[in-house]
Amino acid sequence: MNPVLIAGPTASGKSELALALAERIDGEIVSVDSMQVYQGLDVGTAKPTDAERRRIPHHLVDIVPLDDTYDAARFVADATAAIAGITARGRVPILCGGTGLYFNSWLNGLGSAPAPDPVLRAELEALSTEVLLDELARRDWETFDAIDLRNRRRIVRAVEVIRITGRPFSSQRATWPERAPSMAGRAFGLRRPAPTLVDRIHRRVDRMFEAGLVEETRRLLERGLERNRVAMQAIGYRQVVEHLQGIRGFRDTVELVKARTRQFAKRQRTWFEGQMDLEWLEIPSELEATTMADSLTRRLLEKPHGKSPTA
Repeated sequence: MNPVLIAGPTASGKSELALALAERIDGEIVSVDSMQVYQGLDVGTAKPTDAERRRIPHHLVDIVPLDDTYDAARFVADATAAIAGITARGRVPILCGGTGLYFNSWLNGLGSAPAPDPVLRAELEALSTEVLLDELARRDWETFDAIDLRNRRRIVRAVEVIRITGRPFSSQRATWPERAPSMAGRAFGLRRPAPTLVDRIHRRVDRMFEAGLVEETRRLLERGLERNRVAMQAIGYRQVVEHLQGIRGFRDTVELVKARTRQFAKRQRTWFEGQMDLEWLEIPSELEATTMADSLTRRLLEKPHGKSPTA
């Protein structure tokens, strides 16, 4: 078989399905997660456990030190190499995760935005978020209206591109072509009823704090977590850092992480529905991963096998 894609919002059950499916079709999992690549970000990113990694090989997990950065271009190169190795072993690559940009970059290629300018980037980093947003609003209202106003990293990048090119950032975002026809019947999205997904999110966040998210964050701060602007965007870590700084209490921090995760899951679902041609699997609340995997295995075996897409 050629690669299988499993995407969807956080806590929808992607990892459980990928594990069960891999056992049935002799697969290996390629993580499509922009945070699980970082070493040390374990509890807060719901990384596969050691037992799960022994059960099924996982790729692109724990591959980047905390003081390094990672982006879509590196993902495309690493994922392409991992997939080549998996297929060479006669096994099936299963790309599983929730980072839509990485999926689209692998399927359709990278956008054409200019490379970062270190000098300009340093200048912009020194400006306040309010000043950056003012410039973004004046020069590119469309991006200002759509961007996550709490995501300083993306705000800086948008202003950087505008200054380098002299054109609105919104006019330069990649226009993704239609998904490669060879992925028809092999790219799936998981969708659960909203109340079920909310309950799963809340239980996941509770488990993270019970598993030591606060202690893990404290250790990561000693290793320089705050200096990695990308890693600090991971939901959970920023909120716990603020808790450790005395900004809010423990219970309020837990509730804030739950709220941020719910918002993130909603944005993920909207993005995947609008940007990728997925075959959506409606998952009833009581359906287990093994049952889903059995059904999906039968569907895959019934599909004609096309040529693998290239990045």
